[in-house]
Amino acid sequence: MHASLVVIIFYPAYFILLQRKEWFPRVFSLYKICARLFLYNAGIFPKVFRKGHLNKNQAYVICPNHCSYLDIVTTYVAIDDYFHFMGKAELKNIPLFGHFFKEMNIPVDRTSIRDSHRAYLRACDDIDNGINVAIFPEATIPETAPRLKPFKNGAFKLAIEKQVPIVPIVNLDNWKIMPDSILLRMNAGHPGRARMVVHEPIETKGMTEADIEPLKKRLHFLIENTLNEYGV
Repeated sequence: MHASLVVIIFYPAYFILLQRKEWFPRVFSLYKICARLFLYNAGIFPKVFRKGHLNKNQAYVICPNHCSYLDIVTTYVAIDDYFHFMGKAELKNIPLFGHFFKEMNIPVDRTSIRDSHRAYLRACDDIDNGINVAIFPEATIPETAPRLKPFKNGAFKLAIEKQVPIVPIVNLDNWKIMPDSILLRMNAGHPGRARMVVHEPIETKGMTEADIEPLKKRLHFLIENTLNEYGV
């Protein structure tokens, strides 16, 4: 089953369930099924290494490294508990997927201070309501992937302001399977293993805005160290 066919088949169910916010968790469950169907039918086999336990009664800021457009899909495999993605506003323009993204998740135009603030307030509201929020701390896919770009402040400011833990996720293989880099793009879309490491949450209780930079460096080091540990 081709990936686009998976989306088309399930689209009527998405359209209906997106009509009411209380049905969004069902949309999330449906998207998790679609994510696995997409991967398996593309010959991509996910493998999750879990280093810690997530508390269902605790909201988190989920921070995966960003090395491929495949990262969005694999995050839905890596995290079982309901979350909303904060992602670039351009995702709203993707046929079919865009409707799901803009209705349920948090699109943000980072070139607009006003829109970025709106998205941040929406993320704060989600955390207050016990909903996990997933943010790529790099904000974009670096040309140097899998090596990291410097991190933006948003995810760390959110976690510290709301005093909730950060969940680091390390995508080990997506940059090879579906690369965004111009130098690697000729090999894009091939089958393979998509390994992910979900680390123990990093606690932020007691931290203030003065701790944003040390927290960014801590997560950056952890992800780079994990990439090195797995030979990436």
